[in-house]
Amino acid sequence: MDLDVPEGEFFGLLGPNGAGKTTTLSCLVGLTLPTSGRLEVHGADVVREPRRARAAIGLAPQEYNFDRYLTVRETLVYSAGYFGIPPRTCAERADELLRRFDLWDKRDGEVQKMSGGMKRRLTIARALIHRPRVLVLDEPTAGVDVELRFALWSMLRALSRDEGLTIILTTHYLEEAEQLCSRIGIMREGRILALAPTRDLTGEGERQILEVTYAGPLPDPAPDASWPGLLRDEARRQVRVGDLAPTQVAECLAVLSGLGTVARVELRHRSLQDVFLELTTRQPGAETTP
Repeated sequence: MDLDVPEGEFFGLLGPNGAGKTTTLSCLVGLTLPTSGRLEVHGADVVREPRRARAAIGLAPQEYNFDRYLTVRETLVYSAGYFGIPPRTCAERADELLRRFDLWDKRDGEVQKMSGGMKRRLTIARALIHRPRVLVLDEPTAGVDVELRFALWSMLRALSRDEGLTIILTTHYLEEAEQLCSRIGIMREGRILALAPTRDLTGEGERQILEVTYAGPLPDPAPDASWPGLLRDEARRQVRVGDLAPTQVAECLAVLSGLGTVARVELRHRSLQDVFLELTTRQPGAETTP
């Protein structure tokens, strides 16, 4: 894969389980040594200049890995100390982040007794304690309720917009990536399948998804496999054509209706989820056309 994330971009790296997202990020932050290729963070090679590269990155992992014997405030102060930040500055930054992430009232409490949402906020605050230039977020809203998810979205937007922080996001919530990321890369089996601005991937609502469900088994002969974004679902007896201009809908529907008895028709706007499925899944006996 060949990938460049410009400074200040909110970038989404998406893919199914096993696509290589975690491996890529592990190499980026120095947890895994790449066997070949080159990775740089603001000009610092992650293998040859690990200290300089890691100082530029803040990592918010999906799994919680707090020291159970530290308070909330101590967690931030100790993390800052790993980067050689003077004690007084560590304390000042910790207090600033505790207030920003609405954790001030919990500053002297035990991390283990906090709710999942508070732990998620503390994870992001800890990643920011040394003021990195790149923030890596691995499933930042996993396991949190809807209200907190929206609150975290607002915080992350502010970090990107107001402070110019480069953010790299991995998530299985495709709506989250669609809402937050200005550009998205979709990968599978270690390869980038699509790399484009988010609005270009979805067509800004101009492209249409047509789903036709049949009363019986999928018709034979099968629909034209060259149609854009074609997916066949034998189990659901459904054919989906996923990238139609409004002027193409009537013609496509006429062809599909003539192949068998239609039980249901649905027409909707193309979303990031549709693009993701078209690129990363293949139904048995069918080909997916991006």
